[in-house]
Amino acid sequence: MLAKKVRVNIYGNLAEGLYSGYADSEGVMGKSAYVLSKKPVKDSLYGVVIAVAVFKGSGEKLIVAPEGEIHYEPEIRDRISKLRNVELVSISCLYEKSCGAIIIYKASEKSYLTLLVRNHNGRNYSFPKGHVEKGESEQETAVREIKEETGLDVEIIDSFREVADYCPFGKIKKRVVFFMAQTFSNKVAIQEEEIDSFIWVDLFEAHHRCTYDNDLRVIRKAKENLHLLK
Repeated sequence: MLAKKVRVNIYGNLAEGLYSGYADSEGVMGKSAYVLSKKPVKDSLYGVVIAVAVFKGSGEKLIVAPEGEIHYEPEIRDRISKLRNVELVSISCLYEKSCGAIIIYKASEKSYLTLLVRNHNGRNYSFPKGHVEKGESEQETAVREIKEETGLDVEIIDSFREVADYCPFGKIKKRVVFFMAQTFSNKVAIQEEEIDSFIWVDLFEAHHRCTYDNDLRVIRKAKENLHLLK
């Protein structure tokens, strides 16, 4: 149902940018819906299902937004949390956003190491990253996720930011934001609930360990920006 285009008839304005209504399209006729919109909505809206949520006592509802508007899970949860007598049980979202970093450890003036990790559900090595949480900036998410997954404290390089957009699970649209981060310690304590293994590799050999084009692009950019490190 995610990404389905539907028409929603509006029957209430619950809060700024949040409306209640019901779907008026084939396959979802009469299904209850919430509408998130950055612009005022009057009687109806033709939009896209950006999430499917299950609520205690009232079952499943569609979350619809105008075509072209992107709303990530933390924002959707925050909007819904302001409603009275509404308890969210679960939610699946069309748009997902994660942030992480390529971590650089300067072993010597001519030796730069980068940390690669492999998640439980992954077959390839990549960089530490994770989902954005409510109220976080992209950099705050990257720093928190790196600390949680590796135990490392890092400093983000402000002028380095690479974005990768892809669809790993069919209709799900995922955005990953990568920064370059410097650490002054190579002592890693992995989060065993999330990470299977880790390796430190020479930055100039890291492309032999990575598979994804987006990761290779980040490695290439990092090589070009070593002058930004302390």
